[in-house]
Amino acid sequence: MSSPDAYIGLTVYALICLALGAGLIGAAAVLRYRVRGGRPDKSETYECGELPVGPAWRKTPVGFFLLALLFILFDAEAAFLFLWVQGLREVGAAAFWAMLVFLTVLLVGWGYAWRRGDLRWTR
Repeated sequence: MSSPDAYIGLTVYALICLALGAGLIGAAAVLRYRVRGGRPDKSETYECGELPVGPAWRKTPVGFFLLALLFILFDAEAAFLFLWVQGLREVGAAAFWAMLVFLTVLLVGWGYAWRRGDLRWTR
């Protein structure tokens, strides 16, 4: 068990972080750019160039998000593989079999996503 004095530094750090966050949000609210009066064109999305077509908020196809999630999943796999190769000699067979289980789970997930058609951009 640790004494309550051990958490003083953590408490001070948390308070500094909260004060800094609140201070930055307050400073942004005070210093932000405000349009008062003037032409209504100044508050448009585009001040010059082509006129915007359609609304600024458009629905993005769900397939994009599924593909992005799959990319993140396999990108994390690649990061783990690099670390695994670096530590393989020190850990030995345990690391090999653990990574084999990890890769099998990811391969099953990849096969499931492929079978469902989540890897196609449009469905």
